[in-house]
Amino acid sequence: MYIFGYLLLAVAKVIDIVLLCFMWIVIARAILSWVNPDPYNPIVRFIHNVTEPVLYRIRQFLPVSFGGIDLSPIVAFLGIVFLRTFVVSSLFKLSETLL
Repeated sequence: MYIFGYLLLAVAKVIDIVLLCFMWIVIARAILSWVNPDPYNPIVRFIHNVTEPVLYRIRQFLPVSFGGIDLSPIVAFLGIVFLRTFVVSSLFKLSETLL
């Protein structure tokens, strides 16, 4: 059973790293929204293409625009923090019990 525990530990670490990277990309997207970046810049296009599916769904379900300010990155950020705290921590604890 210890092999399954190590597998869960590895999955938890990978999910944690992916969520952390996505959180920083969402923060970069929010900062880019304050300035007028070049839309043809590959980095700006990458950030937009990675975050837009998630932010679009948040905007679709929750009217999070207040006074012309888009609050969907904040909702996405809170969702990522929740997933890192609940799901990843639960996987870490479950893998510890199997080791």
